Amino acid sequence: MSSDAHREEPGRDLSTWTLDQLQMFIHDARGQQLETARVAAQGQAYDSSHPQEVRRQWAKLALLANRRMLDHAEGHPARVAQQEFMLRMWVIDRLGPDETDTDWLPEALASDTLDALTFTPPQAAGLAEGWRDLPTEQIRELRRHKNLTAHLESLVGYLAPGPVRERLVTWTATRPLLP
Repeated sequence: MSSDAHREEPGRDLSTWTLDQLQMFIHDARGQQLETARVAAQGQAYDSSHPQEVRRQWAKLALLANRRMLDHAEGHPARVAQQEFMLRMWVIDRLGPDETDTDWLPEALASDTLDALTFTPPQAAGLAEGWRDLPTEQIRELRRHKNLTAHLESLVGYLAPGPVRERLVTWTATRPLLP
């Protein structure tokens, strides 16, 4: 066995663990362990043989592992946000919105998405026109915006007409222009 804290022990298959076991593991996990736990929990959330509420619990555990990656600056914030947005959208699409939990509310996801974006759609579209001539960091920022808006086409269908929905619809038209 390796003494390296970031490696899994031989034979440790987190996908076979119970919800409680994986939750305890996530509490002390770091680095790649958190990513492995996130993937295992997300896989259980996707498993249609589980009851809907159990799938939500697994999805919540996947979100916890994902969010913990930021606690110790072990995850890239854009990647963590994109993984979170995609999982939340998947739960809303497949298991339905849940008025009792903001993670599964379309309006909360819309707000969180807009809060994560630093460009407006016109700014992003303007930069995208000549993106090949931009500094690498600006290209990365445009890519970040493209990744953070990947779920919007599904999300807008859950939102009532209004300013937030219109902003997201504008982003869905802008997204294909981004590198």
